[in-house]
Amino acid sequence: QVQLVESGGGLVQAGGSLRLSCAASGRTFSRYAMGWFRRAPGKERELVAAISGSGASTNYAGSVKGRFTISRDNAKNSMYLQMNSLKPEDTAVYYCAAATRQAVVATNPRVYDYWGQGTQVTVSS
Repeated sequence: QVQLVESGGGLVQAGGSLRLSCAASGRTFSRYAMGWFRRAPGKERELVAAISGSGASTNYAGSVKGRFTISRDNAKNSMYLQMNSLKPEDTAVYYCAAATRQAVVATNPRVYDYWGQGTQVTVSS
């Protein structure tokens, strides 16, 4: 079992920044891939960014590339999403997720088997 808890969401003006955190517990954190997803009202859930177990490999959605940075600190069992130059279209509930059956970057949502409860990010124009 893996428990994931997100924090750091909130309300920010367009152009601003937020940093999301995800604290994990339950298994050896460095052995599995992690990712950030989001779901906006009326839209499908989408992968925002993913990171390998070691943190050496990452993958980003085209809409956030160059603005968001995913990272992890395996010593602290934590993953982060630094979000800069935020846009109103980034407004969504953001979820962290774990793909515990693999250590390489996971881009297929189906391989993620544990999810956090989500944190709301609202970007005002």
